Amino acid sequence: MRTAYSVQTVRAAERALMARLPEGALMQRAAAGLAAACADVLRRRGRVYGARVVLLVGSGDNGGDALYAGARLARRGAGVRAVLTSPDRAHEGGLAALLAAGGRVAEGADAWGGHIDLVVDGITGIGGRGGLRPGAAELVRAFAATGAPLVAVDLPSGVEADTGEVPGEAVRADATVTFGTYKPGLLVDPAAERAGALRLVDIGLGPELPDVPDLEALQYADVAALLPVPGAESDKYRRGVVGIVAGSARYPGAAVLAVSGALRGGAGAVRYVGPGADAVIARHPETLVHAGPPSKAGRVQAWVVGPGIGDGAEAAEGVRDVLAADVAVLVDADGLRLLDAGAVRARTAPTVLTPHAGEAAALLGVAREEVEAGRLAAVRELAARYRATVLLKGSTTLVATDDPDTPVRVNPTGTSWLATAGSGDVLSGLTGSLLAAGLAPRDAASAGAHLHGLAARHASDGSPVAAQDVAEAIPAAWRDVRA
Repeated sequence: MRTAYSVQTVRAAERALMARLPEGALMQRAAAGLAAACADVLRRRGRVYGARVVLLVGSGDNGGDALYAGARLARRGAGVRAVLTSPDRAHEGGLAALLAAGGRVAEGADAWGGHIDLVVDGITGIGGRGGLRPGAAELVRAFAATGAPLVAVDLPSGVEADTGEVPGEAVRADATVTFGTYKPGLLVDPAAERAGALRLVDIGLGPELPDVPDLEALQYADVAALLPVPGAESDKYRRGVVGIVAGSARYPGAAVLAVSGALRGGAGAVRYVGPGADAVIARHPETLVHAGPPSKAGRVQAWVVGPGIGDGAEAAEGVRDVLAADVAVLVDADGLRLLDAGAVRARTAPTVLTPHAGEAAALLGVAREEVEAGRLAAVRELAARYRATVLLKGSTTLVATDDPDTPVRVNPTGTSWLATAGSGDVLSGLTGSLLAAGLAPRDAASAGAHLHGLAARHASDGSPVAAQDVAEAIPAAWRDVRA
């Protein structure tokens, strides 16, 4: 599992560790890891000896890390030139080390006046706020235009470490070398999209960090440990029965897709309620159908309501009926527009909401752009306001609960090919099946998002993909996780 901690927590851990180490030892550990990562990039491009490296150096510790790493590269035969954004405030020890190793200080974007093999971004650190200053932004644009790979120190300069927000101009890195632990902004878009490939350097910070992080990203083994596997005595009811309220005359396919996701997600049985029964049975004859209302359809362990149901009186009544059930409920799509916030907060059984950015914005009463710019804040606010588990869909899917001390989870498996009509319906059915199997809401949402992303990768293989293809690939994603 990848874990991320806030700037405040990282700073406290660093102070505790530095109190036990010789002066400068922590920076040297970071610089050694950074230099090794940069050397790897240079070797893939041909060589370290004779390579041309530019350091963009700010006034903080990130600048010191870059300078000490540059000194190590210079001692290995690389040509290293440092462009100082604040010459009078550059890290003295790091600058002296670079000059002693044969590196030089240069000015402006013509540091080499020709070909460059690597640019290292050490302009601002995890404490930076408000985007790049104009002079630094101009430098970054100039060196980005050279086409040289860019490695960011700890995180790309200009992004917000705690939130993943990008409030102004910021570095777009090919790779980021981060120290001690991941920072939330490295895992949450829009900042994560600017970080490139991530490399974590162990500087001994682990024992100083709290047991509970601010953010976590499940890996294959973590998801595998969550997935239900039927035992020898399992039957369809023990495996979990999920109810699906989806589809309408306008969106009959939503019913088929949600049921597909539930069946491929391992449900022992699926009960369908809605006007799409004929289409559902034609595609999935094993489905149990009922004319409604949902409360009369039979026993279920979880309900999914909302995909494609429209906004009429019958749809609204279906949402109210489902929310009155004493089982876990997942609300998606049209169901989110029909929600009564008070009814959700009053529920004693678990509720999972699965909005995309536009739906989240409507629930919060803000502009969509505000949600997209501050995804972490939005998912936390939604979970707190509705006293629910919230799965915020997007380029990085986030899962939050209404407990502020529970880490937000970020899903690392998404692909842009999931931006297709109906893929959210599949995710709803899949997650609903995991709820019916007995997974806690946070685990069901996290595992569902993980499997959904892997299924899309299987289905697309780099080419366009339809939602039904994603549903069909869920078993392959399940096998990947458990392999």
